[in-house]
Formats: sequence, C-alpha cells, structure tokens
Amino acid sequence: MDERKLGAVEFTGFGEHAIDFYDGLQVDNSKAYWEDHKNVYLEDVRAPMEALLAALEPEFGKGKVFRPYRDVRFSKDKTPYKDHCGGVVELGRGGGAHYVQIGTEGLFVAGGSFAMASDQLARFRESVTDDVRGRALEKLLAKLARTGWELRGDKLKRAPRGFDPDHPRIELLKHKRLYVAKVWPPDDVLHEPECLDRVRDAWREATPFVDWCADHIGLTEVGFR
Repeated sequence: MDERKLGAVEFTGFGEHAIDFYDGLQVDNSKAYWEDHKNVYLEDVRAPMEALLAALEPEFGKGKVFRPYRDVRFSKDKTPYKDHCGGVVELGRGGGAHYVQIGTEGLFVAGGSFAMASDQLARFRESVTDDVRGRALEKLLAKLARTGWELRGDKLKRAPRGFDPDHPRIELLKHKRLYVAKVWPPDDVLHEPECLDRVRDAWREATPFVDWCADHIGLTEVGFR
C-alpha cells in the first residue's frame, strides 16, 4: 500500500502558500496577521504536517504536531507565534526523537536528543566516556556527517565539572543536548508527494543515532525544571 494514502488525509506536499505564510509572519508576528491568514496555516501547513506524520507512522510510530503558540512567560521575546511548524515522533522528551519542521528556511529534518534533564545528561556523559558506547557514538556521527548531516545542540564553553578537559571526546561531553540536522531550502519538492520520501529517507538515516539516544539517554525519572 502507498504510504502516502495511510491516515485520514493523503499527503500530497505542503500547500503552495506555506512558505509565504511564514515569510509574512516573520514580518508581522501579530494576532491580526494570524487571524487574517489562519486558513492558510490550517490548510497549507497544519493539515499537510498531520498527513505527513500519519504516512510515517507505520514505520516510525505515532507523531504529534506542536502548537503554533510560543511560551512567552520567561522570554524577553514576546512575539506570540512560532516562525515554523514542527512535528515529532519521540520516545519521550530527551530520550531520542525524529523531528521535521517547515518554516522560512524550508524543510528542516533532525534526529537525536533535543533536551536533557539532569539524570539524562548524567547518563549521556557516562555513555560518552565509556570506550564502547562513546566510540560507537563517534562512528554514528561521523557516518552522518559524511552524508550531509550537521551536528547541533547547546554546548558548554568548558569541560563539564569533573571531566578531563583532554578527554578524546570532550567536545561531545560539552553538549547539553545533541542532535543532527539537514535543511532543504524551499523548492518544488516541498509542495509535492515526494516530500514524504525526502523526510522518510532522512529519518531512516538518522535512526541509528536516535536509537543510541533511546538506549543510552532514555527517559527522565526526575522531570524537567
């Protein structure tokens, strides 16, 4: 069966006005703009993202689409709306995830650990320092780099307390979150059924790393604060 036809709505690509919607929102991030263009968001962005995740569900698991509203409670930036629409399939926050996003930069696809609670960070660092698990991670990331993936994630400026600054994997140990990403600038494929193939193939490439995160970082037992 064609994976594009699984789920409530067939995925045929993102709507032709999806990028224009976010270009406009970047200029005018206001409730007035949002209300005037809400149908574009629902039809050209949100509905295709839901259909995309539904088509990917049989292989990767059930996904969710993030809310379009920003949490501005603790941010100096009070703009109310996100400048992108993201979808995720995850074991649990920080425990390994596949991610896809559409916004002004085009199509953004990623995989890894996007946040780590204190217990997850401790397990991550323990795994990185272990010769077997740490070297396996290095090999996974090197392979992804050769196929165009970029390593990202917030890092400390110095070695974490208690770790040798000369450790051979010190740059990995500095990470507070760790993921790989690929970006495709806006093009015709974004609006075609083949966009599903692009995301699915990328997620398959990232899966060994996502699995490493699931196995060696896992779910938090203390929660995020």
